[in-house]
Amino acid sequence: MKKYKLITGFLLLLTCWVQAQNPAPATPQMKPVVLTGATIHIGNGQVIPNGAIGFDKGIITGVGPAGSVAVPAGAETVDVKGKHIYPGLISLNTTVGLQEIASVRATLDFNEVGEINPHVRALVAYNTDSEVIPTLRGNGILVSQAVPQGGAISGSSSVFYSDGWNWEDAVLKKDDGIWLSWPPFLAGTFNNEDFTYSVKRNEKRQEIIDLFKLTFSEAKAYAEIAEPSPVNLRLAAMKPLFTGAANLYIRATYAKDIIEAIQFAKEAGVKKIVIAGGEEAHKVAAFLKENQVPVILSTTHRLPESVDENVYLPYELPGILHKAGVKVAVTYADEWWRTRNLGFLAGTASGFGNATPEEALQFITKNAAEIIGADQLVGTLEKGKQASLLVSEGDILDMRGNVVKMVFIRGGKVSLDDKQKRLYEKYKLKYGSK
Repeated sequence: MKKYKLITGFLLLLTCWVQAQNPAPATPQMKPVVLTGATIHIGNGQVIPNGAIGFDKGIITGVGPAGSVAVPAGAETVDVKGKHIYPGLISLNTTVGLQEIASVRATLDFNEVGEINPHVRALVAYNTDSEVIPTLRGNGILVSQAVPQGGAISGSSSVFYSDGWNWEDAVLKKDDGIWLSWPPFLAGTFNNEDFTYSVKRNEKRQEIIDLFKLTFSEAKAYAEIAEPSPVNLRLAAMKPLFTGAANLYIRATYAKDIIEAIQFAKEAGVKKIVIAGGEEAHKVAAFLKENQVPVILSTTHRLPESVDENVYLPYELPGILHKAGVKVAVTYADEWWRTRNLGFLAGTASGFGNATPEEALQFITKNAAEIIGADQLVGTLEKGKQASLLVSEGDILDMRGNVVKMVFIRGGKVSLDDKQKRLYEKYKLKYGSK
């Protein structure tokens, strides 16, 4: 009898352990699917009330008013009347998949030693088993850019779907760009003894800029060698910058630094430049537009940089840049778990003027896809693109309407289960009736 009790206890324990794991990735789409009756937000500003969207083998086959989309034989038709369909949201400049628990060093894999690390790749460090990733899917983030941190040149980022068995399975775009931190003119220091913050001129600034000039000069010369021997991994990693195959993402905050960094990159022969951070980008909007440099804004749910600025300026900043003709995306820069609130950054940008809701949606879909060079696959709901989309009860940019009911990534229906939902269900048994 004791033997059977032990076996039963073990099986119950095993069941609990299995339930505590992340859900398995979606299986490939087996038959055509048509979603009909919803309001479809294409992602390019167009909205189709009472629309329909069909997809097969992971590719969108048609989108338009209900009745205009063909329903193939054997297709699964899903009535989603009253709901909203959006392209999957895209989170740029994050450490999703590269860190799990901030206080546990073994789960942090986003920072390498040394200053010049263009050869360091976020690609091979991405952890698809992260318990953070399912929480992103539940809020509509279906694509994330994993970005290395630290040093003057941090390494190369890659772009991943929020679903996959491993990084090879989840990757959308490998090594989309190299990240560089431009040294600011002013540097701040925090004194732990009296808890004061002081700002002074950055004395190491020119030293770092000189290091950049030397590194890029050597990399450009190296890129012109047909078959270099021996191979220099650092310089070889920078070759795509000079051919236009990869972006140079420059972290810069202040207006003077933004201008100087862009001028440096152009003189160095870099083809595609993106500013990340850009808290003072509105001051040099004309310069950014003239040079066709997009901006990935850091979180706009913050106070302004200066005490004499409009307190709502961070909320208005995406719309200001958009109206000025600058391609802009919004993100929770360097964050991982907070990035699930990405849609609300765009919602705030719309709520504080300068951008309509459909324009604000582009800050986290179409514009983001164009910046990373993946707009042929994701970013909008158009025929021929991948079927990575979500179905929501209401407005995905509003906390009150952001209730994601279904998610499809590459046509496969993805589970919306996550650790937070499991904990909710667990403790609801204890506290739900009180």
